[in-house]
Amino acid sequence: MDEAAALLEPLIPQLRRYAYAMTRDHESADDLVQDTLERALSRWALRRRDGDLRAWLFAIERNLHVSSIRTRRRRPESALDAADEPGGPATQEAGLAARDALEALDHLPEDHRTVLLLVGVEDLTYEETARVLDLPVGTVMSRLSRARTRLRALIETGRSGYLRRVK
Repeated sequence: MDEAAALLEPLIPQLRRYAYAMTRDHESADDLVQDTLERALSRWALRRRDGDLRAWLFAIERNLHVSSIRTRRRRPESALDAADEPGGPATQEAGLAARDALEALDHLPEDHRTVLLLVGVEDLTYEETARVLDLPVGTVMSRLSRARTRLRALIETGRSGYLRRVK
């Protein structure tokens, strides 16, 4: 386990960043990182030694997050769990711009948001992202392009700007 700890510890900040980007809640993000590390340690002997550890961990984290979303859909929160926390609006323009960008990111489809976060925030290559999501590299590239275009439109106009043509 000393080998595992030495390899996992430097990756924890990246796992936290990605978890927060997915959950938008510090406590949920910390729980997700802990679950990811527990899962990784319990399956340490099963990992591919020649594989990319970071990609493996991000795949575990994403899969756990998707599983938790599915569980929440099956069991909705009670009114007490969903209570709003007090807080005031941001007063600085940079804070407002960041809030708008995060809101726009929330409006992206899950597959686009995931690719954008892995490439843009976690600085994974297209190949690493493809391994994490088990997709062809071309699909990662096209999803990233669509995600960037849609995010830009959402930030600039405040709405998606996408109309579907019905034939």
